[in-house]
Amino acid sequence: MRHMGRAIGSFVACVILAGFAAPATGQVPPSAAERAGYTGLLAAAARGDAVQIERLTSGGERTDVRDGHGRTPLHVAAFLAHHGAMRALAAAGANPNALENDRYDIVTIAAVANDVETLRVALALGGSATNITSRYDGTALIAAAHLGHAEVVRTLITAGAPLDHVNNLGWTAVIESVVLGDGGARHTETLRALIEAGANVNLADRTGQTPLALARARGYGAMAAMLHAAGAR
Repeated sequence: MRHMGRAIGSFVACVILAGFAAPATGQVPPSAAERAGYTGLLAAAARGDAVQIERLTSGGERTDVRDGHGRTPLHVAAFLAHHGAMRALAAAGANPNALENDRYDIVTIAAVANDVETLRVALALGGSATNITSRYDGTALIAAAHLGHAEVVRTLITAGAPLDHVNNLGWTAVIESVVLGDGGARHTETLRALIEAGANVNLADRTGQTPLALARARGYGAMAAMLHAAGAR
């Protein structure tokens, strides 16, 4: 449970920015009450009990069982950063790209939690950095850029995350690093990682505002300078 507090702390309230409602992360980790009610593989995943997972799956228990929020045991293990349980479930055939009710996969769960270790496990188990996730038709990369998780962003880029995906708000990872950040060191470093990877710095939002214009409007001088140097208009 060492990353539970971090995951919950990543949830942000909706605010109004640039005429749009900025999304909360939307992820819902299993509550203590839910975990107490789990049985079978869900209970074993919540405890991080890889041995019990192996016993249950060897006995025929299905890895695609879901709780009331649509979480599989693999989702539960990812939320709680139980890596041994994640590996045991994947070895038993669990789908590493399954989505829960809010359309999050284990890669995005780890990305939002700023949990690089769990993210690397998720990717090694076959989780894809290219999945379209969340109610915003986004990606793990966009979610991480939104939150200023620079190391997660670099890890996802290395894993082949689409740099210029546009979510259903009309925002890219570059735009989200600007309009959903505070212009501080974390989001500036996130923007740097995206620029160095070759993200398009001139894709505008639905109102025609470019990342450079958005950064200047918010007084984010370091971001604006970085974008200008990268050829942003």
